[in-house]
Amino acid sequence: MADRERYDLIVVGSGPGGYVACLHAAKLGMKVACVEKEERVGGVCLNLGCIPSKALLDSSDHYAAARHRFREHGIRVGNLDFDLRSMMNRKDRVVNDLAQNLRRLMEGSRISMIRGTARLTDGNEVRVTPKGGRKGEYVTIYASRAVLLATGSEPVQVPGLPFDGERIVNSTDALAFESVPGRLGIVGGGYIGLELGSVWNRLGSKVTVIEMLPRIAGAVDGQVSRALERVLSRQGFSFRLQTKVLKAQTVGGEVRVVLEEKGRQEEAVFDCLLVAVGRRPLSRGLGLRELGVDLDGRTGHVIVDAHYRTNLPTLYAVGDLIHGPMLAHKASAEGVAAVECIAGLPGEVNYDAIPSVIYTSPEVASVGITEEKAKERGVAYRVGTYPFTGVGRARCLGEVDGFVKVIAHSRTGRILGVHIMGPHASDIISECVLAMEFNATREDVARTVHGHPTFSEAIREAVLAIK
Repeated sequence: MADRERYDLIVVGSGPGGYVACLHAAKLGMKVACVEKEERVGGVCLNLGCIPSKALLDSSDHYAAARHRFREHGIRVGNLDFDLRSMMNRKDRVVNDLAQNLRRLMEGSRISMIRGTARLTDGNEVRVTPKGGRKGEYVTIYASRAVLLATGSEPVQVPGLPFDGERIVNSTDALAFESVPGRLGIVGGGYIGLELGSVWNRLGSKVTVIEMLPRIAGAVDGQVSRALERVLSRQGFSFRLQTKVLKAQTVGGEVRVVLEEKGRQEEAVFDCLLVAVGRRPLSRGLGLRELGVDLDGRTGHVIVDAHYRTNLPTLYAVGDLIHGPMLAHKASAEGVAAVECIAGLPGEVNYDAIPSVIYTSPEVASVGITEEKAKERGVAYRVGTYPFTGVGRARCLGEVDGFVKVIAHSRTGRILGVHIMGPHASDIISECVLAMEFNATREDVARTVHGHPTFSEAIREAVLAIK
């Protein structure tokens, strides 16, 4: 056991919430330590989630474009093939390069990186057990201002669907298949299942998505969800909606799955089964219950106030550990806000202006409320839509599936929500986020000059279509 080392702030976890909080605290002049149990910084997002999945999505999209879209551009490709190992190696290089850049950035900001597993002994003190250390070996570090928890989340384990890392897998395993599954079953029609399904569908898998709810991507606007299902079906996806997975087992190199639909049971057979039904807060081993930290008894989320402080006055939490959408950029925004609150500055996050993206093809991006939410809340609203078939830039690219949908308040014209399915939706949604952050009205957007020809022209046209 070492003597207690003292810091202004201790951050547990180096993912998007943690590393952004560390960097901001260092910028504000704090002496900062970051505790990370893994070898590489960056958390799940950089190492096992957002970044590796997007690397594979981009690689598989290039292959799909060469197979299906190059011909209409007058480009001929003979003997087209792909090397899965090379794709995986490229993905690993992208992850490693970004992790190394982040490590150097944190070192340059004089943030102390402490490798090991953290456990809180009180609201100011953290005991760190080094990875591979001797039994009973640990170092204790002390925070004079606060401890910030940013440990992220982990895949939900479903009873009857035991992960084996080879046939019945989670999202991490599905990013590292050594060969393309001939038949891939996906339990869960959310963004993780749809994105990973897109990767393997493009590379030749017969993908079947099994979803309990009546529609896929349940959190998005209903009109967008229905349109996305139609497009993905044309691409080769099969969907089993309002269907439960009761159990699965591996038999002779196959996964036999028992399904229940409308009270009837049947068996389906896949080469691999991806279980992507969601994620849960990763708080195991932190000692929160022993310290009496308030937790949501149903979900396990840490309960915090408007300043991201728990019921212990020096303990804070952000990101997937607390309620709200499990998004990397949400965690980063909360990390900054929490540090500002710790420093005695005003810090907050506008949760009405947090975008979400599904990286299918076409992409889906949203900000603000859906039409269903507007009805549920009794908000007086009007809607304008515009298809990408009418956008010159989309025609030039040859990607015209999708549309922009804008929801505005009937009386004030204030933009309440924007939902995009189409090319580069993940990029053009930023204009809409900024508009909502500044309480822009439909007239404000309509009077804003948009470059021509660009994809963002569809936003202005959708606003003009509001009656």
